[in-house]
Amino acid sequence: MAQSKPAVKPAASAPAAAPAAAPAAAKLVPAGSDISFTFKQMGVPVDGHFKRFDAQLAFDPKKPEAGKVSLAIDLSAATLGDPQFDAELVKPEWFNSKKVPQATFQSTSIKALGGGKFEAAGKLSIKGQVRDVVVPVTLTQAAGTTTAAGVVAIKRLDYNIGDGEWKDTSMVANDVQVKFKLAFTGVAPL
Repeated sequence: MAQSKPAVKPAASAPAAAPAAAPAAAKLVPAGSDISFTFKQMGVPVDGHFKRFDAQLAFDPKKPEAGKVSLAIDLSAATLGDPQFDAELVKPEWFNSKKVPQATFQSTSIKALGGGKFEAAGKLSIKGQVRDVVVPVTLTQAAGTTTAAGVVAIKRLDYNIGDGEWKDTSMVANDVQVKFKLAFTGVAPL
């Protein structure tokens, strides 16, 4: 009887320890990362970039449901490549970056789709407006770096981007494509 108790205890404690193991935190590689956006002004595509952002990732590709990703974008660092236009972006009608300096994304779930493809569902917050979004993500790995890339479509008016006279979508379209490439070290193999 005494010998059967020690054998039962390790077996009972092993399953309890496995679910408690959280994925290791990955480290963003800023030099290999980019977040850009494209919209149409009078029918012509206009490209912009966010020069400053940070991402936090705790993710194991073998257990995506346990993963978490969060992103913070410095809205005052948005650029269209022209100082005059960039000065407009920070104003209250557009990003209002003095009042709300960051846009954020916080995942609520991550789902594997197969072949290095995933969906990260979560909350996107811009200018105090919070919306549920599903972000398609493709992961690739090379030389110890994992790159998460994708494109998500948003409606700028859902986030009050382009208030006042700019609500008219005949000048600036409502559709915005946000493209990202985030490079990380410290992610387990696919």
